[in-house]
Amino acid sequence: MSLALREERILRLFGNRLLRRIFGPKRDGATREWKKLHNEELNDLYSHNIFRLITWRRMREAGHIACTGREEIYPELRLGNLRGKRNFGRPSHKWEDNIKTDLQELGYGGVDWIDLAQNKDRWRALVNTVMKLRVS
Repeated sequence: MSLALREERILRLFGNRLLRRIFGPKRDGATREWKKLHNEELNDLYSHNIFRLITWRRMREAGHIACTGREEIYPELRLGNLRGKRNFGRPSHKWEDNIKTDLQELGYGGVDWIDLAQNKDRWRALVNTVMKLRVS
């Protein structure tokens, strides 16, 4: 799953709106006035993040594809050759590009993700660190 910046922004706004509704306003201790929670306060109250979850699921699926040797089954998904007309502007991110970007953020830039995923224990530890990251 590839997310454009616009889609990421929409998801972040929607998630924060839901969290504000769930947690409600907060009473300030000094002034005793009600105020809306800021994004940082929402992140402190709710540790899950939609982007971290998407990254975690994408990395899990990449591990399954690499370990079972099914990467040839999904060439359209990996290479981005999906049917249909392409929009104007910058080319879309490919699924495999997102995996490489995720690995680069984890400090594994330049490493072949298929070779890395062949070692199940190492890949599982890497995927589990995704959920422990603090993403703002």
